[in-house]
Amino acid sequence: MSNETDQPPQSTEQELIAVRREKLAKLRELGIDPFGGKYTTTTTPGELKAQFEEDQNVKIAGRVLAIRDMGKSVFFTIGDVHGKIQGYINKKGVSETDWQLWQLIDLGDWVGLEGLTFTTGRGEPSVNVSSLTVLSKSLRPMPDKWHGLTDRETKYRKRYLDLMSNQKSADLFVLRSKILSEIRSFLTDRGYLEVETPMLHDVAGGAAARPFETHHNALDMPLTMRIAPELHLKRLLVGGFTKVFELNRNFRNEGISRRHNPEFTMLEAYSAFSDFEEMAELVEEMTCHLANKFFGTEQIEHHNDEGELIRTINLSKPWKRARYHDLIKEVAGADWFDITPEQRRERAQQELKLEIGAQLEDYEVSQQVFEKLVEEHTFDPCFVTHVSKELIPLAKTNPENPKVIDVYELIINGQEISPGYSELNDPDEQRANFMAQSGGEAQAADEDFIESLEHGMPPAGGIGIGIDRLIMLLTGAPTIRDVVLFPQLKRKDS
Repeated sequence: MSNETDQPPQSTEQELIAVRREKLAKLRELGIDPFGGKYTTTTTPGELKAQFEEDQNVKIAGRVLAIRDMGKSVFFTIGDVHGKIQGYINKKGVSETDWQLWQLIDLGDWVGLEGLTFTTGRGEPSVNVSSLTVLSKSLRPMPDKWHGLTDRETKYRKRYLDLMSNQKSADLFVLRSKILSEIRSFLTDRGYLEVETPMLHDVAGGAAARPFETHHNALDMPLTMRIAPELHLKRLLVGGFTKVFELNRNFRNEGISRRHNPEFTMLEAYSAFSDFEEMAELVEEMTCHLANKFFGTEQIEHHNDEGELIRTINLSKPWKRARYHDLIKEVAGADWFDITPEQRRERAQQELKLEIGAQLEDYEVSQQVFEKLVEEHTFDPCFVTHVSKELIPLAKTNPENPKVIDVYELIINGQEISPGYSELNDPDEQRANFMAQSGGEAQAADEDFIESLEHGMPPAGGIGIGIDRLIMLLTGAPTIRDVVLFPQLKRKDS
């Protein structure tokens, strides 16, 4: 048959498009709609192959992914992101119209076919086509069959090309959806209710981050895209919900890197009458459950682009737990918290070789030590507990040491995967923390949230999990762009 694989190597994309448009016109001359309509199927290509039986009459639909033309008979492959199967069409086995139709089919076209299942001499499950339907004519050629989509920017900018030419990428995103579904089931099985809270806020809160700003015309008021759902979820605890979670988008107007995207998926969950230690156990149990269910192991391998093993992350329980101050003292000196702030700054710069901005507060100097010398070098799971009070204004103060708070920060593979708190429910202390964080600016405090606390929020434990980072961890993806279907990119120059 005639398709672009038969064209001379020097054929340009525009020449290939011209050939396809000629076929488009010929389809219409035959009275065939090149863009089809409803087509009722009995199964999918992937399901048919997975549950294959011979001598079954089936109707399936999919994209034409490969063609092996032998003149009056052709083997070809159709499929979608869930799987594929081989088809076989012979001039004597179909009507003259269907055979003419087949001559106008190219790689990338969507087709429906009906036929009888059989196994080839080589043992390949196949469908012997008796009826063919064109469902959508592809007017542009697919990515090169042998090399796929090699340009990373094109892969992210035109994800549809990546999905149709790279089964590994398609499998990852199907897996991502299944993991999200399993997370929901895991939490609902434990009594959590899924809720939805606003994405537009009049006060940005719940995290220290720069928001995206917008304006509501009808109300004539500024709004921000939410940076976290935390404060609304806690309002629900006040209202009487005792176990809630939200799995949805957050937006932060900050940098883009292999670990950051301006919009990202976050899980937050809250349990009344709990604390940060119980929530840590929940996260540990859930992560191990996901690893075992979808990968059959708690040993997660991470490879580089060349396929070389970088490291194996051990998720086996129990996970390490260590205090924030102890970890810092291991890398910065046992006397780190006994020396003066000036001495800490000098040691960080001179001995530890860290860049310490002049504007950083003393607790931020210690945080730099933690991030650069502890977090980035911690690969197996570690719950870092009892961090400095100044870092998190929404958690309870530790009753034994008022300088630290009852929280964990879960570090895996050199990055934070999940924070968890014993949630602060004292409205007066919450107001004081907000004021301290904002430098005494009363308008920066969310007074409506504080008022809700004054109605009584039960003691609770809460967690956040960066879903994109969790998927990176479980799949070994090197960058967040590999696990987000449409990552944010700079606008391409026209």
